[in-house]
Amino acid sequence: MTTRWIEISVGGFVIAGSLALLLLAFKVSGLDLSSDDKNAYTVYAHFNNIGGLKPRAKVTMAGVTIGRVSAVEIDSQWYDAKVTLKIDNSMRNKLSTDTTAMILTSGLLGENYIGLVVGAEEEMLADGGEIRDTQPALVLEDLIGKFLSSMGKE
Repeated sequence: MTTRWIEISVGGFVIAGSLALLLLAFKVSGLDLSSDDKNAYTVYAHFNNIGGLKPRAKVTMAGVTIGRVSAVEIDSQWYDAKVTLKIDNSMRNKLSTDTTAMILTSGLLGENYIGLVVGAEEEMLADGGEIRDTQPALVLEDLIGKFLSSMGKE
């Protein structure tokens, strides 16, 4: 009887540990199963270099996540990267038309995400609006190349 109780306890512990690891994997990956597009509106931004930005990357303002990147594609008119942002409805009528979008990196070699800085205009970005003031990603390889070429000139 005692052996059976120990086996059941160990089995329960293994199942609980497996579920905890699965939950941790979802949290670390940034995957949100509860997200729906009904609670978000769409904003577009154009960048000449997106670095390693991928769909599902965070969109933040003052360090707080307010949305996600839903798509990254080439704009056939301007031949630059067109990034589609899904912004939480709680931010509706809070992002002005002169908002700045920057591609930032968390840490030295971390993932890329978009940071927004609100401007001073009174007119707000509507659903389907476009952020015109953008700053591209800083690519580490480009910075190293510029540093090395400047060192060779001395």
